[in-house]
Amino acid sequence: MSTVAEATRARARPVSRGRWLRRSPVGRFVTKVPFWLLIAVIFVYALFPFYWAIRSAFTPDGEQFKTPIDYFPKHPTWANFREALSASTFQHALINSTIVAGAVTLISLAIGSLAAYALGRFRFRGKSAVLYLMLSMTIFPQIAILGALYTMINDFHLYDTLGALILSYMIFTLPFTVWVLTSFMRGLPGDLEEAAYVDGATPLQVFYKVLLPLIAPGLVTTGLLAFIAAWNEYLYALSFIQTPNHYTVPLSITTFVGKSGSTFQQPWGQIMAATVIVTLPLITATLILQRRILAGLTAGAVKG
Repeated sequence: MSTVAEATRARARPVSRGRWLRRSPVGRFVTKVPFWLLIAVIFVYALFPFYWAIRSAFTPDGEQFKTPIDYFPKHPTWANFREALSASTFQHALINSTIVAGAVTLISLAIGSLAAYALGRFRFRGKSAVLYLMLSMTIFPQIAILGALYTMINDFHLYDTLGALILSYMIFTLPFTVWVLTSFMRGLPGDLEEAAYVDGATPLQVFYKVLLPLIAPGLVTTGLLAFIAAWNEYLYALSFIQTPNHYTVPLSITTFVGKSGSTFQQPWGQIMAATVIVTLPLITATLILQRRILAGLTAGAVKG
């Protein structure tokens, strides 16, 4: 009799509020609401500036500062894009930025992969010191070495040339590339390398036939980051380039300011259209290579 009474009391015992929230579908939904609200706030915070740039690019200049604000233009137009692309300075800037960013990326990957092979697969005295020395080069801000870099570029007679930008951008992209690719090289199993040596391969053949294809995700990730850094750089381009035909895209966008002939009225529609145009290649490349980038960012997180 007592056993039956105890079982009845156990069944009648009220479920705690925390346990109900975990078990009930409504309770699980309530507990997830703050999380999804936080995700929504981060999503809006991250994407709203780019959305506003697109909105301004399709809005006529006469309606840019209309009150109340139209978050969606009532009379969208392509005129801002046509005017931005028709500017000769902007056309040259797209070509110049492609040349500079492409050259920086290719040179960084070529030199960085060879250096990473030496630092990641061979043992020699002072290897750690070399790695930390290269890492320390990325710590200094760009403005800290601007004076010395300006003197060096003048001595090399590279001022006002695209070579000045390629040389200056390499100072920051190359150490980062070497550091990241070295970690990839270290993570590769040594059995593959030893098997290639047994088959009669030279160290250079082992590098580009065996190891290089295996670190393809790392090459894609570091290459894209180097390309983005060179594409968006402004300080060195402003300091070392003087001729408008040698401008890169960040400099060319600043030339739109003042074209309207009035100090108080700026062609914000053209500026935003040019901003969207120069951002689209980066977004496209990221979307196309997203699987490689994800593999490169997560490589080495789990030991196999």
